[in-house]
Amino acid sequence: MNEEFTNHADTWYRQAEQKAAQYFADLATQVKEQSYAPALIKDLQGWKRNHVHRFAWLSFLSQGKKKPDSRDYHRYIEWLDYTGKLDDYLDRSISYIYMRDLGKTLGASDTRQRIQSVVADVKRFLTRSTKASGGKQPEYMSLAGLYRWAQKEHIESAVIWVIDKLKGVSSNIPEQMNAEHAQRKLIKIIVGVILHAIEEMGDSALPAERAQRLDEAIRLGYSYGLTYPYIDDLLDSGVLNAVEKEQYSQMIRTALLTGTVPELGEWSGDNQEMIGYIHAELREAFEYIKGYQQPGTKGMFFEQSYVFFHAQDMDRKKNLAHAHYSNEELYLPVILKSSSSRLIVRSVISAPRDEGFDQRTFFYGIYNQLADDFADMFDDLSEGTVTPYTYYLQYRDQRTDLINPFELYWTVISYLIHQVYQSDAKTTEVILDRAINGLKRCKERLGTEKYHELMGIFASGHTEFSRLLERMVRKADDVDFFDKLLRDHMVTMLKNDAKEKEEFLATVKTVRQQINDQLQIAKPDGIPAMKETLIDAANYSLKGDGKRIRPILTWVMGVNEYGLKPSAIVPLLKSLEYMHTASLIFDDLPSQDNASTRRGRPTLHRVHNSATAELTGLFLIQKAIEEQASLESFDAKTVLALMQYSAQKAEDTCMGQAMDLHSKGKALTLNELNMICFYKTGVAFEASLVMPAILARVNGQEIASLKQFAYHAGIAFQIKDDLLDSEGDVILLGKPTGQDDLNNNSTFVSILGREGARKAMWEHYCQAMETLNSLPRNTAFLKHLMNYMVNRDR
Repeated sequence: MNEEFTNHADTWYRQAEQKAAQYFADLATQVKEQSYAPALIKDLQGWKRNHVHRFAWLSFLSQGKKKPDSRDYHRYIEWLDYTGKLDDYLDRSISYIYMRDLGKTLGASDTRQRIQSVVADVKRFLTRSTKASGGKQPEYMSLAGLYRWAQKEHIESAVIWVIDKLKGVSSNIPEQMNAEHAQRKLIKIIVGVILHAIEEMGDSALPAERAQRLDEAIRLGYSYGLTYPYIDDLLDSGVLNAVEKEQYSQMIRTALLTGTVPELGEWSGDNQEMIGYIHAELREAFEYIKGYQQPGTKGMFFEQSYVFFHAQDMDRKKNLAHAHYSNEELYLPVILKSSSSRLIVRSVISAPRDEGFDQRTFFYGIYNQLADDFADMFDDLSEGTVTPYTYYLQYRDQRTDLINPFELYWTVISYLIHQVYQSDAKTTEVILDRAINGLKRCKERLGTEKYHELMGIFASGHTEFSRLLERMVRKADDVDFFDKLLRDHMVTMLKNDAKEKEEFLATVKTVRQQINDQLQIAKPDGIPAMKETLIDAANYSLKGDGKRIRPILTWVMGVNEYGLKPSAIVPLLKSLEYMHTASLIFDDLPSQDNASTRRGRPTLHRVHNSATAELTGLFLIQKAIEEQASLESFDAKTVLALMQYSAQKAEDTCMGQAMDLHSKGKALTLNELNMICFYKTGVAFEASLVMPAILARVNGQEIASLKQFAYHAGIAFQIKDDLLDSEGDVILLGKPTGQDDLNNNSTFVSILGREGARKAMWEHYCQAMETLNSLPRNTAFLKHLMNYMVNRDR
């Protein structure tokens, strides 16, 4: 196999290059003769009838609602629905996806029927979800929404797997790269592969087959999509030096030529840890795709992958300072990389060869690439990247032989409409919609003055066509696309999510430090020696590397959401951590869990003895009561209500521990374990949320929602603890793993198995997140707390 691929690589690329050269020659002739212009003028004259409205009476439809910014997801969807434009908007959007991503011909009746069915489904979903979300993040863009879809399709394991994988990628994207765009590209590829799989199996697939195919598509999509951030973007960035880039490129080339990913070996640069992670991920991805290939498609996969990589590599090595690249050198790699990147998708899923798809995709690729390069022109120019646009900008005055890439772009459009898609009316409509939309977005992004300056450089030599095009950009309407809205919204969402996560971590760090500074119990002069011993023991336990989740949660809700003064609730924060630490001391005792380490240090009874540990726990409980009684900024009735609630929750916690001890060595049912878990863990989360709410005197309905959230959050937290005990890292956890098995305890892992436990954790995660939607508060902190709970490694 190794020899076969190595010997055929040059032939693969040469044959592909010959096909690209013929295509480019046809395009170049049309540019030179400007033969594309008359046909496009006629197309645009017909197209404008649906997009340029001469009279204002059409605007009466939307007088009651002003058109919002097309990037404002919720308001724009609502406006489209209100004005009756949503059907056409979705029709052109879904049609474009079927043409671009799935390689379909829009003139085919079965394709039109399929598109109409998808449009109807998407419309129902959008109108329902937009109203239900109340302006918040769309449900389908959330982890909870994704998991609910997974449950519906019976592919929970694949979705949990890809969530974990995406978490790893987001944590390992170098600072020099655009994290949001890298993640967006990866998600887009996963979705694209899923769409291909759905189209391949059609509506006749049985549920079990559909679930299997979707499971495979998710894993294949991630495996292929991983090449975008970790090959294309990484090699395009300045993360690796020249030597590292060459070493990395050679490793990839070797894998494609031999079918085997070489060992990483000794890395010569400063990025060894990062490359080690990437190498392991790419090797796993490569092996998964290779293992999925059928004998009849394996060669096609390697051929297309090699052509794609080699074309990218040739393009990447170009230097903007080199003034003598020919038009062929500039455009042939663009044709090859843009077409092969999409051709690979079908071979990735081992779909049978489709000559019609292959032909359409080959001719179509450069259209998309030239549109993308036009949009990224100034970023590429600032980075010194060679594209047809940056090269033309740099050398147009010196090189009269250079083809204007903007003119070639419209030549490609004419070629697609009239020679590939046979002048099909729907195809013409959608392609022109997309092209005008791209120019309108560019004009909005650059501003009118800079846009006209740019058009002065790139405008076609055909005056009538250029004037008509400019008029369409200025006057045309109804050319927006749903995938662009999703793209903008996803990038905004990822940026906001990253910002919220930074704020979450900063808040946790700051408040945790403030709490740590307040926790130590003072030793007044003249106290008895025995009390000093108890205080020392208490402070030893309090000094451990605790997460302080409970008092942090209380601070955030109390200060940020209820407007309580930070200084006023310090006694409450201390009481919560004193109670929690006391419970840990009791849990660790030989008579209970018999733990040897806690928070990365020996447990208290190991340092002293069991009697001292027991007394220290009791001492901390009394200190907690003392702190609650000193909440002097609140009226006595409110403080008494809080203390009464606190005592009830302490009783529940004791009951939970008693139930846990009584269950040792016994096989529990899931319901029994859920009950124990709530009383042991969920009650503490509930108290952290409800106690500041009591001080703030919020209504009973909100407190009920907080309790429901705490119930599911507490169980999700405990399931993650059980998973970490089963498979976690001892060093990161700060305590031994496998303690539950050693003590013969029933856990979510022992009852459900690891996979079942993960599913149960995500079910409780979803229920907790869905409960948050009913809270009349900013729930960003709670959202990220839930994400932390299920994604933590300690």
